Amino acid sequence: MDRVGDWIDRLRNNVAVADGAMGTLLSSRRVPLPYERANLIDPGVVEDAHAEYIAAGAQLIETNTFGANRIKLSSYSLERQCLEINREAARIAIKAAAGRAAVAGAIGPCGRALAPSGAVHPDAAADAFREQAEILIGEGVDLILLETFHDIDEMETAFRAVRSVSDIPVIVQKVFVEDGETLSAGLPERYAQRVSAWPGVVAIGANCAIGPQRMSQIIRAIASSTDVPVSAMPTPGLPQRVGGEIRYAVTPEYFGRQARTLVEAGASIIGGCCGTSALHIRAVAEALRDQAPRARTDIAPVAASPAAPAVSAAPLSEYSELHRKLGKVYVKAVELDLPRGLDISVVLEGAEALRAAGVDVIDISDGARARLRMSAMTVAHLVQQRTGAEVVLHFACRDRNLLAVQADLLGCHALGLRNILAVTGDPALIGDYPSATSVYDIDSVGLVRILRRFNEGLDLSGSAIGSATAFTIAVAFDPLAPDPNAEADRLARKRDEGAHMVYTQPIFDEQALDTAVSAARRVGLPLLFGLLPLRSSRHCEFMHNEVPGIRIPEEIRARIADLSDGDARRFGLDVARRFLIRARGGTDGVYVMPPFGNHKTAAAVLKALD
Repeated sequence: MDRVGDWIDRLRNNVAVADGAMGTLLSSRRVPLPYERANLIDPGVVEDAHAEYIAAGAQLIETNTFGANRIKLSSYSLERQCLEINREAARIAIKAAAGRAAVAGAIGPCGRALAPSGAVHPDAAADAFREQAEILIGEGVDLILLETFHDIDEMETAFRAVRSVSDIPVIVQKVFVEDGETLSAGLPERYAQRVSAWPGVVAIGANCAIGPQRMSQIIRAIASSTDVPVSAMPTPGLPQRVGGEIRYAVTPEYFGRQARTLVEAGASIIGGCCGTSALHIRAVAEALRDQAPRARTDIAPVAASPAAPAVSAAPLSEYSELHRKLGKVYVKAVELDLPRGLDISVVLEGAEALRAAGVDVIDISDGARARLRMSAMTVAHLVQQRTGAEVVLHFACRDRNLLAVQADLLGCHALGLRNILAVTGDPALIGDYPSATSVYDIDSVGLVRILRRFNEGLDLSGSAIGSATAFTIAVAFDPLAPDPNAEADRLARKRDEGAHMVYTQPIFDEQALDTAVSAARRVGLPLLFGLLPLRSSRHCEFMHNEVPGIRIPEEIRARIADLSDGDARRFGLDVARRFLIRARGGTDGVYVMPPFGNHKTAAAVLKALD
């Protein structure tokens, strides 16, 4: 039997009512996170939830497995119970359905961003999705539901994993945050057109994040762009936090009325997501009794909002002066340390002096070593505004989630900060507040991808940002990395994602310099090598023995150990100058990191280039 064709025919001729939320329902019954564990420790409450939805009129129910892939379960140290959790979920749902409703095996995202945006390799995600699909299909679910995917690439990874083990029918659902830009940029249409080509997809739709009224616009856009049946599973409006709990205010009656609007927009499957209950689904079933799907030819495309800004491939402004200098002049960059507190006058004075001395850019670090300092973005803006010096802002992934990363980068561009060094960032546990949370939604490779997408006029989800940005993207390379092959691979990935230039940690020996030069040449990017003037034997020993990625030759350490403080500083300057002269021929610039941000030390080193 052609199960795919049977489902498509069924959905073209009939409207199917799906179930509602599982997670928020279990939460209301005091089931602890992760909700998928309830399949093992409290199967009765899961079966009761399924039974309530079926009694309310649901013709399609989902297994309690949305977050039951191995990667997501590992956040709760439950990855070894992946098999049992999924197997029991399918058995519970099939038992509850008892032939009265179809059972969809629910598969959600892996819970962490995929490389290059995040740290999860797509192959690992594919293995996790494949494992979950094999279990659910093996237990006898009728179809697979891929839901709540933000990233279409991850959705395709999951779909291909399912298809690699079975030709079972698949429903795919993406999350949309509806606004004028989303619709005018055609994201729902592009999604529908791309997914329509996947073999075995029986419905394309949207779920979560938005209520039924806003979702109707998304559904109309999808339905006007594909012949495949369409599904809609909205939330009951917007959530609010009340007494520590998330609640939704939309009544079942309103939700039921809006279900008819979704059918008018082109949906053939109507269900609910976070916040919906059996009461909402009962209202949907009653509203849609004897309702037939709307003919696809009667659905007009969504017109672009006149208020939505046009998407421009041209940058909002020109690229930075640094961008224009790369490969043409020997770039001189100096990092200035941020002091504690509110007084940054020493940074402003240093930047002004260095600009007058011919330094091309000032580097401002973002929470290096997880020390509490004023916002690097704020300081960078003040340096450019008050001194006229151009800045390279170091931007770390540690302190911001994926939303904040993109919001702050847009803010950087609006403030005129065009040069970004993408870094993963030191973990919070080594800094002033070791109990603080390190976010790391993405790493530096993912940050480069975001910057490149912004330069294309899109955010990470593919929505238009109105106009392309003009970021110059710098990345880091460690020539002394413990795994040289992995470091070289990461640099190539950064290049592929859109990097424009390479920075290194401080280098003190020819071998490390040659490694960095060779790596930069392989990827075809300009290289600024790191240079740090030593100031004492204590400073030298600390850098060599306690700072990862720094190696100081034994002869330098032995020589400086016998010198007084004054002589040691002079020796450190002399070593830095001589190394700069040797390195100049094979590099495209120098990145000076003077101890304690002393701009006079940096200027003294750079005199070697005169």
